[in-house]
Amino acid sequence: MTVLLASGCGEAAKSGSSGSQTGEASDKPHKLTLMLDWYPNAVHSFLYAAQENGYFAEEGLDVEIQMPADSNDALKLVAAGKIDLALSYQPQVLMARGEQIPVLSIAAIVRHPLNHLMVPADSAVKTPADLAGKTVGYSSIPLYEAMVKTMVRSSGGDPESLKLVDIGFNLVPALSTGQTDAIIGGFINHEQLILEKEGHPVTSLNPTDYGVPDYYELVLVASQQGMQNSQAYFKKFLTAAAKGQKFVKEHPEEALALLFKHEDQSSPLDKDIEKKSLEVLLPLMDAGKEPFGYQDPASWNKVQQWLKENGLLTAETAPEEAFINL
Repeated sequence: MTVLLASGCGEAAKSGSSGSQTGEASDKPHKLTLMLDWYPNAVHSFLYAAQENGYFAEEGLDVEIQMPADSNDALKLVAAGKIDLALSYQPQVLMARGEQIPVLSIAAIVRHPLNHLMVPADSAVKTPADLAGKTVGYSSIPLYEAMVKTMVRSSGGDPESLKLVDIGFNLVPALSTGQTDAIIGGFINHEQLILEKEGHPVTSLNPTDYGVPDYYELVLVASQQGMQNSQAYFKKFLTAAAKGQKFVKEHPEEALALLFKHEDQSSPLDKDIEKKSLEVLLPLMDAGKEPFGYQDPASWNKVQQWLKENGLLTAETAPEEAFINL
């Protein structure tokens, strides 16, 4: 793996940002490595469609898709040049840059939050303010603490009255067994669907309705050095990815069949869940009149300001330097 990565990065560095190659080497596809944010699931269908349908190959690319050993590693691995691209989250990109980790987003993949505050459907909690004095489970991430506090404050409640409990990844059992009154960190295209299938319907409260900026849930990330070496290749990658997303939109069942060919055996997929997940995801991945992956500068400004107000940035960062539209 390391040898392949070094070879790919080395070729990019030799060819420069133009990505031009001459002679016999021009016939060889350029190797790019991509690390997912999690195990393969519906949100990654566009990548496997691009791979299986030959869209990457048409752009002269050989793309290796990897699963992360730890979802927190991807940004650091990109910054260190160990991988070329990674899927991550808009707030994390800004927080990483605040820690002097030289990464930037090159595309918005999921354009709106998937992470919603969830309560049982029969709960007396109708707004976040109703959680006063109640227990909220969250998945180990300070960002999620800040989100739920913002939501409670925005709806007229006292965030200091919350009983916040770090439940790690045990979101579904925590809510279904009544261990917590609510959870934050669960996604509407995954945990919500699982809870409903297991007979525990929920009400999901969108953070953007309660003071949290409308952030990009999933973004495609490169390093600053990678942009200097491989910008032309990254642009080709996005061209192929856009074709992949178009295929998914027009042929969702076929796209899911391609995804299931890459199912990770340690994390088996539920076909019903992934089908419903894709139905949730497609409108949230649609950039409308803009090209797939387009990023709005105003979004980056708003998210950075909110992170700063909530003490989640360790240093001043320039939001306009945290992303690029290729």
